[in-house]
Amino acid sequence: MTRSERFLTLYAGVLTLAVATALLTGATTGNKASFEELDVQRLNLREPDGTLRYVLSSSARFPGGIIKGKEYAHPRPQAGMLFYNDEGSEVGGLIFAGSKDASGKVRSGGSLTFDRYEQDQIVQIMGLDRGGDRVLAGMQISDRPTRSITIDLEEMPTLETMPEEERNALMAARRAENHYGADRLFVGRNGGGDATLLLSDAKGNPRMQLKVTPGGAASIDFLDEQGEVTGQVTPETLASAVKSED
Repeated sequence: MTRSERFLTLYAGVLTLAVATALLTGATTGNKASFEELDVQRLNLREPDGTLRYVLSSSARFPGGIIKGKEYAHPRPQAGMLFYNDEGSEVGGLIFAGSKDASGKVRSGGSLTFDRYEQDQIVQIMGLDRGGDRVLAGMQISDRPTRSITIDLEEMPTLETMPEEERNALMAARRAENHYGADRLFVGRNGGGDATLLLSDAKGNPRMQLKVTPGGAASIDFLDEQGEVTGQVTPETLASAVKSED
């Protein structure tokens, strides 16, 4: 190999190394990098000390429940993003999924949630399509217990191995005592197509509902603990009450 050939070989090697370094670092200037397009299955955003603050992930690599940096099994078959607080604990997220099965049935939607500290969501904005007229869209406010959700996450494997009848009885008892919290308010479109504002007591029992049906009928309903209407206000009852006062 001549001196000229050796020089060209050395030059090509240095140039290849320089190009590879530029690609791996994003042609960085200081600590900044710029890309026109980036394909990833999961992206983790961390503080300088390594604390996780944000995850953007495909469904295949979606994380379980993470509290103070420890991950617990918590299957969620959606893609989306999750938010974490200063301690590396999940504090909300945005998930989305959608498909139509072989029979043509649609299951699609998305959900943006904000969690109570070390607990489940207390605010949820959702849009769900279950095919046909079964569309639910709105905002839901919920109560959650003060205990850490790690207790429930650690208990999940035990619950899954319980006999079905025993597990169902336990879940029924827990629902009765609001073990996992309760929904307190919903505003939006319910599954029947009504525009509605639903208010519930601390046990999760709906107690008042303001609604307008797709046909335009408007009412305010008052309900007992069993969900039975005990009183109702409609334009007709209001008109009658005004007329009787005259």
